[in-house]
This record gives sequence, C-alpha cells and structure tokens, in this order.
Amino acid sequence: MAKNKVVIVGTGAVGASYAYALLNQSIANEIVLIDMNSDKAKGEAMDLNHALFYADSPAAIKSGNYTECTDADIVCITAGASQNKDATRLDFVEQNTEIFRSIVGQVMAAGFDGIFLIASNPVDIMTHVTWKLSGLPKHRVIGSGTVLDTARYCYMLGEHFGVNPHSVNGYIVGEHGDSQVAAWSATTIGGKPVLDMVHQEDKTTLEEISIHVRDAAQHVLETKGATHYGIGMGLAKLTKAIFGNENTVFPISVYVDGEYDLDDLYIGLPSVINRSGVKEIIELKLNADERKKLQQSAKVLKDIIQTIQL
Repeated sequence: MAKNKVVIVGTGAVGASYAYALLNQSIANEIVLIDMNSDKAKGEAMDLNHALFYADSPAAIKSGNYTECTDADIVCITAGASQNKDATRLDFVEQNTEIFRSIVGQVMAAGFDGIFLIASNPVDIMTHVTWKLSGLPKHRVIGSGTVLDTARYCYMLGEHFGVNPHSVNGYIVGEHGDSQVAAWSATTIGGKPVLDMVHQEDKTTLEEISIHVRDAAQHVLETKGATHYGIGMGLAKLTKAIFGNENTVFPISVYVDGEYDLDDLYIGLPSVINRSGVKEIIELKLNADERKKLQQSAKVLKDIIQTIQL
C-alpha cells in the first residue's frame, strides 16, 4: 500500500497552510515538517495534531529532519527568502539558489526517489534549480507554476460574468510573475469562448482583469504581508492528483523541450499529472499575440537561468 507520505521543507505561512489543507482534506497519510527553526516545526506539528480529533481520517504528523525524505512520496519545498511589497519574485534568485543548494543536497543524500513539488519563488527558476541539483528526471520535478494565478483568473472572470469559477475553463501561462500571459483565446465559460461573450469596448475590461490577476499578490502583501491560503490549497490539489493518479490538468511549472517552440527551461503550462509526475504538456491554441508574449516570458526566465552557476 502506498504510504502517501509528504515532507514539507519550510513551515512558514505557505508550508503551514499546505500542511493544514492536506490534513483537512485527508490527502496524506503521513506529514513531516522540516524547518531550520526546529521549534517552529515542532509547534506546527503539535498544533496540527490537536486538530486530528476533528479530521475525517487519521494521519501521522510530526516534525523531523532530512532522513524522513528517504521513503517520502513527495518532498515539497516552500522555504526561502520572504517576498515583500517592494520586491519582485525574481529578486530572490541568488539568495534562494544558495538555500536550495543546501536543502536539495540533504534531501537527495537521504536517498529520496519521489516527486519534488516546488513552491518557493521565483518558482519557475527554483524548479529548474531543483531539477539540476537533484538529478531526478524532469517529469518528477514540478513547480506550482501558475496554479495560483489561474485560480485568481477564474475567480475574477467568474465574478465579472456572474458564474461559478469552476465554470470558467482558462489558464494563465508563462512565468509566475510579471511576464505572465492570460490565454484569452483559449478561455471558455460553459464551452463558449470568453472573447465571443464581450463587445469590443468590453475587451478593455478583460485586460484590466489580467492586470489585477498579475498584481494580486502585491495587493495582498500590502494588506496582510503574505499570500498563503490560495497556494496552500493549490498545492494540496496537486498532491491529491498525484496520489490519486488522476491524470488531471494543472498549469504547473514544467520542463519544456520543444513545446510552444520553447526549450530547456521550466515555465507554467497546462500539464497532465499523475502518480508518476508529469505525463504530458497540453499545447493550447494561442493566438499570435499570446504566443509572442509567452516567448517573451520564457526569455525573462531563460536570461535569469543563464546567470545561475550550478
């Protein structure tokens, strides 16, 4: 029987929210928390264990060290420098690369042979770094990509059109950051293209929505200092899809090798994931402008990747 064991490295707001979502939705049988601040990890584990009485199914929850990665199915890294309202996600590349050098090295030294799930920013870059440092196959190193951006996109479109966000089928693609691209030409509501549902003058409103999606994290940071509930839920959904061998499509950070005429980088694209990791990348029918913007987004990431010494 599969252990469905998740090790979470980093017990800040994102790591704790992810752990709580795993417990609340009965997704993992075993959850291990690792943090440089061992007392913080112990405290989070205790707090989660006190919630077990109200959980639908039991789970083993504890704090630990990197030896716990030996038999883990998923190691999720949420650790790293914290983003603030005056910085972009890309500003943390050098600092987080050094942090990841230590984390990934210790995970692999424990004999880890599962799936890496990366949430630390800049997530596309850090997923690429993890792949390089770990030596694992590219389909078993996954970043959260534009999972959160897409959730915001569908939520805001649902608000605009007065429908449940689940009725919106669309994606944000590219970098999880300022160069992200709203795939309007591939977005539908109830099967009807969104672009067919608006008059020409309303297309400005759609552009405003994409800007609000792009800047949403900044707005949250300015008001409460961190974004963590949305990504915590998103990571839990990804974990459920992996453990359930669901073959579900998520806009995750994946390695491209010719898809969308891109290569040798990790970038957010709709992809099928299951127990083995990434099964395939779905190529949307983007219009010429969207494809151009996606190429530009890839260039932003590739320019950064080429500066990293691994």
